[in-house]
Amino acid sequence: MLSNVLFRTGGASILLTNDPSWKGRAILNLVASARTHLSSDEAYGAALQVEDDQGYRGFRLSKHLPQAAVEALVHNFRVLLPKVLPAWEIARYVVVYSYTFCKRRRRTPLINMKSGIQHFCVHPGGRAVIDGVGRSLGLGEEDLEPSRMTLHRFGNTSSGGLWYVLGYMEAKKRLRGGEKVLMISLGAGFMCNSCVWEVLRDVGDVNVWGDCIQRYPPLTLVNPFADKFDWIHQDYMNFIRLEDYDRAQFDM
Repeated sequence: MLSNVLFRTGGASILLTNDPSWKGRAILNLVASARTHLSSDEAYGAALQVEDDQGYRGFRLSKHLPQAAVEALVHNFRVLLPKVLPAWEIARYVVVYSYTFCKRRRRTPLINMKSGIQHFCVHPGGRAVIDGVGRSLGLGEEDLEPSRMTLHRFGNTSSGGLWYVLGYMEAKKRLRGGEKVLMISLGAGFMCNSCVWEVLRDVGDVNVWGDCIQRYPPLTLVNPFADKFDWIHQDYMNFIRLEDYDRAQFDM
């Protein structure tokens, strides 16, 4: 039931071309992209679609999911960020990180993502995903607002969710020519895919948000049922437990 409540049906499409004759009509230019696929057992088992003993199919998120997401994100950004952030910011981060490492300080310094990127499309897979990525990148509430509102309005629509996030920025008329947008997606495998777009001109299409954008952001996102039903976040309430999956594998 919980999987059906969180995951929603949605879709999005784009026309991607390298034909120069379309340059005058394009709204985005792909600057850089990176794809990371982890291969450890923990990462593979972090998100699985499996069946229980009665044959009911469910999607299981394990306790290894946060660590797998962080590891995938780190590896991915090591490839992507040098392509899109200014050299002086990369150099500053290396110096500060080296100093922190030599002093054996526990707190790792954050790279300034906003030195080369103005907007962030964080995968709206859940509140914990948005919060975790936001903390890791040092993003503020205004940066995470499009992802939070997308999750609030449309739920988790898988890969299409990122375009709903971008659509929110368009509907709010926040995208200006010359600005850059970072898209971050996380998924089973465990995988992390990211890309950076350059906005070619000011955009303000209301798109799928047309019938509700004036209501967002709402005054509060506090869940009135959070205290009463907080037990659903406990590990043993997973739709299918890891022990069940292991047992099924041995019984085959």
